[in-house]
Amino acid sequence: MPGPRIANIPFLKSDENNNSRPEGNDFNTIADIVLSRRDVVGNGFAFGLATFVIGLSETTASLTDTAKPLDFIPVEANSLDTVTLPKGYSWQVVTSWGDPLWSTGVDFDDVTRGTGASQELAFGDNNDGMSLFFEDGKTILAANNEYVNRKIIYGNRASGRPETLDDVRKGKAGHGISICEIKHLDGTWKIVRDSPYNRRITADTPMEITGPARGHSLLQTPADPSGTRALGTWNNCGNGRTPWGTYLACEENFNGYFSSSDENYMPTPEMKRYGIGNKDWGYGWARADVRFDISKYPNEPNRAGFVVEIDPLDPSSTPKKRTGLGRLKHENAEVVVAANGRVVVYMGDDEKGEFLYKFISAGKFVEGGDNSDLLDNGMLFVAKFKDDGTGDWVELTPESTGMKSMAEICIFTRQAASAVGATTMDRPEWVTANPKKADVYCALTNNTNRGKGPNKGGDDMPVAGPNPREGNKYGQIVRWTPNSDDHTASGFNWDLFLVAGNPGLHKDAYAGSKNITTDNMFNSPDGLAFDSNGFLWIQTDGNYSNTGDFSGMGNNQMLMANPETGKIKRFMVGPKGCEITGTCWSHDSKTMFVGIQHPGEDGNSHFPGGGNSVPRSSIIAITRNDGGPMG
Repeated sequence: MPGPRIANIPFLKSDENNNSRPEGNDFNTIADIVLSRRDVVGNGFAFGLATFVIGLSETTASLTDTAKPLDFIPVEANSLDTVTLPKGYSWQVVTSWGDPLWSTGVDFDDVTRGTGASQELAFGDNNDGMSLFFEDGKTILAANNEYVNRKIIYGNRASGRPETLDDVRKGKAGHGISICEIKHLDGTWKIVRDSPYNRRITADTPMEITGPARGHSLLQTPADPSGTRALGTWNNCGNGRTPWGTYLACEENFNGYFSSSDENYMPTPEMKRYGIGNKDWGYGWARADVRFDISKYPNEPNRAGFVVEIDPLDPSSTPKKRTGLGRLKHENAEVVVAANGRVVVYMGDDEKGEFLYKFISAGKFVEGGDNSDLLDNGMLFVAKFKDDGTGDWVELTPESTGMKSMAEICIFTRQAASAVGATTMDRPEWVTANPKKADVYCALTNNTNRGKGPNKGGDDMPVAGPNPREGNKYGQIVRWTPNSDDHTASGFNWDLFLVAGNPGLHKDAYAGSKNITTDNMFNSPDGLAFDSNGFLWIQTDGNYSNTGDFSGMGNNQMLMANPETGKIKRFMVGPKGCEITGTCWSHDSKTMFVGIQHPGEDGNSHFPGGGNSVPRSSIIAITRNDGGPMG
């Protein structure tokens, strides 16, 4: 999701404070404490803050002999309005916001930026997390469309805002998920128009509510007194892919779309914890759809903030909101199958001082069997990190939280996590699991409030554990190994794989870990993904001013890291104003697909069309010029 450039992203202003420069902290004292615990070792890792004070952690395992990283000379940071790749690699646009999925649609119009009707037939805006699915030799792309850039999509309006009901319709249709068949033909990847797989899921698509909260009184509304059917999904950030072939879209900043027609309406404390108030972020949805008016539909916000499971190979299927995975500002959902067959889903709640979660299914995954309800029943946990490099997953139950039922816990998950004293984190974003060993990584993108005050729930945000810097503007990546390499274990050991920083400017903690140099430095790690060889790809969504504390970092970028050695190489730099997000590979691994989100959000880009064209979020395909594998 959009990171520390809060002032540049209108829809985040309600949730995040503007950046502030960090004050000094007693970093050396913290380091001394952890250095005294260097004998705390598990599964070959040296844990704790010492990881980035004394250097890289050592590992006993190694990548397979066939796991060779891409051979490339790292690209330099830059502020160009294009995609920069190493010599020997090429890119092309697969699809962009507004491209029609059906022949009844119309090509994107730079002047009008489309209508409600045209957007409903076209690829959505601000593509984020995505996955590929394969059936009968066909390639099906499922991609989140997180939000719309108001000043761009409504650039045909003098106000830069929705002015008509059709404008609102267009904005709602720009959200959700785009599912389409893509095909490699004559050296180019393109959308297959009119494919039976093509589908738009928007803020108005009927959905089923499943899991512990299904039918609960807190989910009942005048339009749905049963509390079992919802309309739409929006602000889907990261994603997940299940081993049974479904797509997980993760609802994140759902709160900014609600408002009140009664200016004297008093939002409840539960609403305030999720950032819901009497004013929206300028989308105006309540003007056209009364369910977004909290003074009339106070339970409607309780029906958003979930993980939505979608079958991309069945366009007639109904998406399901899986309440068992909790209600929070989901970044992504990383799914693994534990050794005992149970399904484990790791999830981050992307807001300053929120928490890291894990779901363990009650049932077991059966290859080729009926796994359709595995995400409905299970146990929900939240992480507690200790300064000694260990941690625990605390189960959220009525007994541990003091809440009345699992349904209530799944609706007010943040409050449940606060009740058990979970560790407040520096905005946990993408989580990814190593395919070669039982390690899990999470990008903690930044938290300029660290050490300065509580989160929205009043929980302290001390400088400690995996959040070691006050006023954290650069971010870090935390890594943990479950006890006995068992993803269902309640305990784990952790370290910091990297701590982002600027070693060209700083000599203290803000220089970052020793695997960060002036040649590969960046800020705000966000997207994470492993390729099949076990190499970690890091995507950033940070400050791209290339000035001050961020000088030398240029535009947002994508890097490749070796999890064994800690070596990091910059592979790609994106165009002006963009976030790099979403990664997946073709069936033959010869193409890597990457998302370019919100280029020109500050009005300074014309990617990908160039000239005076409107900047458009896009998905690009990256290949090697020699035709070799991309990971």
